[in-house]
Amino acid sequence: MNVDGLDRLDLIRQRLDGDGRVRVTELAEALDVSEMTIRRDLETLVDDGLAQRVHGGAVAVGPQQFGARFQQHARAKTRLADKLVDLVGTGGAVGIDASSTLQRLAAHLGGARDVTVVTNGLDTFRALQDHAGVTALLTGGELDTRTGSLVGPLAARTARDLMLRRLFVSAAALDPKLGSSESTLEEADVKLALAESTAEIVLAIDSSKLGHRAPARAFSIDRIDMLVTELDPTDRRLDPYRDDIRVL
Repeated sequence: MNVDGLDRLDLIRQRLDGDGRVRVTELAEALDVSEMTIRRDLETLVDDGLAQRVHGGAVAVGPQQFGARFQQHARAKTRLADKLVDLVGTGGAVGIDASSTLQRLAAHLGGARDVTVVTNGLDTFRALQDHAGVTALLTGGELDTRTGSLVGPLAARTARDLMLRRLFVSAAALDPKLGSSESTLEEADVKLALAESTAEIVLAIDSSKLGHRAPARAFSIDRIDMLVTELDPTDRRLDPYRDDIRVL
């Protein structure tokens, strides 16, 4: 199947939206073009803020279904959850966003005691139900079927009314100068609302998101208190962030 450039880009975007990831070799074979042509197509999508290059292909930057995001970088996200558990602490209220990364943290909170957790993620809310020491609160709001997150004015209003001692968020991308960014403006808005009354922001992302940008700007670098990745804290990939953020 040989298709022209615009149709080819549309087909690649459809695969990215559906699977969350594409591979150069598979696309070249399926679309009957050279691997170099596919690489150029992926660079076009990167320039448009719709994809992020990874070894052998690309991953989607735009909105993705929760299930697709949950499968991506699973080992790194599990490692992140292990690092984050001890940061939850005891007592008071913390916020956890609707990301697949932090859903894993929610699932690991069986040992938590007397903690109230507010989230705008349905999957995260469900993961908290089996933990006796956790009181789970859902922001409410409109369900974004693209991401599985609760967004909109109601979600943002609820988020602003809560006093949090610590907010755990992920991001679609993190740039050392521009800060974190999200796949949608609606997602960024709820996270910014949650941050208005929190004492500390912990940004938890896998290393594939470092050095990239997504369409909707969220937190500036100086607003992020701690950066947690699956990497060893001494890894050189974290060097651009050390002067402004505590790295764990």
